[in-house]
Amino acid sequence: MSHLLMVALSLVSGDVNSRRSPVVQVVEKVSPAVVYVGTVSVVETRFRSRSFEDFFFSPQEERRAVEGLGSGVIIDAAGVIVTNEHVIRGASEIHVVLADGRQVDAEVIGSDSDADLAVLKINVKGPLPAAKLGTSSDLMIGESVVAIGSPLGLKKTVTVGVVSALGRTIKSDDRVLNDFIQTDASINPGNSGGPLLNIDGEVIGINSAIIASAQNIGFAIPVDKVRRIVTELTQFGKVRAAWVGLDVQPLSLELSRRLGWDRTFGALINVVEDGSPAALAGFQRGDIVMQVGTTQIENADDLRSRIRGLTAKSPVQMKIFRAGQELAVELTPIEFPQKLVDSTVWDRLGLRLKQAQGGMVITAVRPGTPASRVGLEPGDAVVRVNQMPVGTPDAFKEAIVQARGKQSVLLLVKRGGRGYYLTLPF
Repeated sequence: MSHLLMVALSLVSGDVNSRRSPVVQVVEKVSPAVVYVGTVSVVETRFRSRSFEDFFFSPQEERRAVEGLGSGVIIDAAGVIVTNEHVIRGASEIHVVLADGRQVDAEVIGSDSDADLAVLKINVKGPLPAAKLGTSSDLMIGESVVAIGSPLGLKKTVTVGVVSALGRTIKSDDRVLNDFIQTDASINPGNSGGPLLNIDGEVIGINSAIIASAQNIGFAIPVDKVRRIVTELTQFGKVRAAWVGLDVQPLSLELSRRLGWDRTFGALINVVEDGSPAALAGFQRGDIVMQVGTTQIENADDLRSRIRGLTAKSPVQMKIFRAGQELAVELTPIEFPQKLVDSTVWDRLGLRLKQAQGGMVITAVRPGTPASRVGLEPGDAVVRVNQMPVGTPDAFKEAIVQARGKQSVLLLVKRGGRGYYLTLPF
């Protein structure tokens, strides 16, 4: 090889190395752990035939398969993958496509709609490339981030931006999701479930394309929350509902003045239940909650939403204002007690139930409640709550816990061998 050719090749090689920026290094390091998640869901459509005979009889049903797409990231070399819950919701088949092109069926270890996270497992020979989970506790607004995913089915797409804001609360459908990282790295449908990375190549969030019309505004679930939820799902198959035992109300200008509070944010505690985690932590009626973790509390709804996002036995640091002083308090939620489910159903729905053949059977209906007005009676069986089967007390408890924060609840009630749906305020 001539000296001139060797010099030319050396220059080309040196030029490539000079262009291997921190972003390129992140992509080279982490992209092997990013997967494409494909799903198939069976959708049933009811319709009436155009024929004269069928018009007066039962409607026909048409079943068709609908394909979905999203992204995910391998977090354990044994084949554990994190993605969004909405990516796999309702899917009858789930598969992932690995970086080397292999397509593998995946099983769901657990999922949680409140956190919009799901954990999948695949079985392949040998260890897989896994991304390293970092921390979201020290994120800085303005720091560079990289998103990798499959927007609109375009696999392994890389976008770059910065952390635009922290602790964002987003309304999606009938849910309120909180504590998001906001970024200007493009996140589109199909990016959902893919990783948001810092410049060291660590996962700092799981992308969630929850606002399809957004431009240059993307959101990601902080990795510290992801780690906590993944632990719950892998150990228990679900996120254990947390109970803290306090309620709050909005802060009016008059209340703020009386309490010596001169800020425009915060939530006022008006109930602390005896023996609850909140009582044990030292919360008092009249305290103003300023902060949960590192995130400022904007109002009462914001705090209620964040409390619903806590997990049992996971301590959280909170900051409160009391009698002119700012105090730090550590709160450790516990699993939602069964007795609280019973009292919640009685207080909100006016029903008492017990397990019997065929489901949970109503034993008492409080007069003057919506349940009484629609004609529910002792002996009626509640078969489903928000489409969740409730044949056991544990299943009923799970359904009621999932209904927290919703304005109404859908019941499937069975009486005399016939079933019917009804909606009650909750």
